[in-house]
Amino acid sequence: MKNAWLSIPLLLVAATLLLAQDPYDEPPINYSETSDDNPIAELQKRLDDGSAQLDYDEEHGFLQAVLKALEISEESQVLVYSKTSFQLSAISPRKPRALYYNDHSYIGWVQGGDVIEVMTTDPVRGEVFYTLRQENDEAPKFVRDKGQCTVCHASSRTHRVPGGLVRSAFVNAGGMPHYGAGTFNTDQTSPLSERWGGWYVTGTHGKMRHMGNAISRDRHDPENIDREAGANVTDLSELFKVDKYLTPHSDIVALMVLEHQLQMQNLLTLASHEARRSAHHDQVMNEALERSPDFESETTQRRIATAANKVVSYMLFADEAKLTDPIQGTSQFVTEFQAAGKKDSQGRSLRELDLKSRLFKYPCSYMIYSTTFDELPLNMQTAISRRLREVLDGRDASDEFAHLSQTDRAAIAEIVKETKPEFWKLGA
Repeated sequence: MKNAWLSIPLLLVAATLLLAQDPYDEPPINYSETSDDNPIAELQKRLDDGSAQLDYDEEHGFLQAVLKALEISEESQVLVYSKTSFQLSAISPRKPRALYYNDHSYIGWVQGGDVIEVMTTDPVRGEVFYTLRQENDEAPKFVRDKGQCTVCHASSRTHRVPGGLVRSAFVNAGGMPHYGAGTFNTDQTSPLSERWGGWYVTGTHGKMRHMGNAISRDRHDPENIDREAGANVTDLSELFKVDKYLTPHSDIVALMVLEHQLQMQNLLTLASHEARRSAHHDQVMNEALERSPDFESETTQRRIATAANKVVSYMLFADEAKLTDPIQGTSQFVTEFQAAGKKDSQGRSLRELDLKSRLFKYPCSYMIYSTTFDELPLNMQTAISRRLREVLDGRDASDEFAHLSQTDRAAIAEIVKETKPEFWKLGA
């Protein structure tokens, strides 16, 4: 271990300096470097070589063409009227912002907006952000964000990795949130009573109440909103001009799936970063200490296990907010979403929805099939597979997973084993 006494202090100094910076923008993640492995980068390549084109129309600009190119359904449309986008001056309850998404890309459109907003998934770096100017240009260009978006989209709300989030707030008649009343970062664990402030919501949900479709009219008592008037709304035409949008819906099920997906993706990105950063640290230390190149430190093992536990807990819907009444949307989102599921020999899929007492019939995230999951380093995939097996075969009988019946566990195990066999074998 020649010169180890010198190398270690230098490494400790370097590590201290790195902690003061954004870790995702340092090796080995290098977030700010060119991202070639994402759907927008791939689309831009096709636009540049002439194998793809985007048609422009006067009412929506490039919106429909972008959705078609990325294979995003119009039925995924959800509408937000809070001024929580950088195009906030064009957003209001009379002109909500429309969002559309699939498993890896998210498109934002604002009436009269200068740009289409894009968030898409790089399987290593996390979410990357682009804009596309709404000008009838023969050579449309997606421009990557230089850091403005990550101010909010790489915070404690996203586990400190570049990611997406859904926020709920008490919003006034102009669309401005009453920040003094607090906001909620919503996901599958959030009670419906805290969800969708500043969002339009179409669908029925029985006696359950949420914050959507409501305006906070008293600045001295901003939390006093009319939840009854906003409940079980199936027609938004009296609230704004729905014919300006691709569909008249802001489907409650599409919102719930979006909330699950974004947080699941954030945790997968966190797992990816943890595995890659810990491996990078080991590589540096192994070289300095003249250890075997494949030596894995106890610190790395702990980091891998901690991240894997977070992924599996969320993947299996631990602490999911229970539904006390059935949920029903208004669009074709449910039909299209379920049809895209990878099925086992019994016709079962992780995309099958329950919507009676919980979101999914088989509570295991369909994001297990995502590109990010597939590109996780092998040690992280192995740790997740082992942890998943511990829960599903009953070795972990803790209260955290008490919501999973033996029937649930058996069904999930059978589906995963058959539809993702190589991953399943890693935990054996």
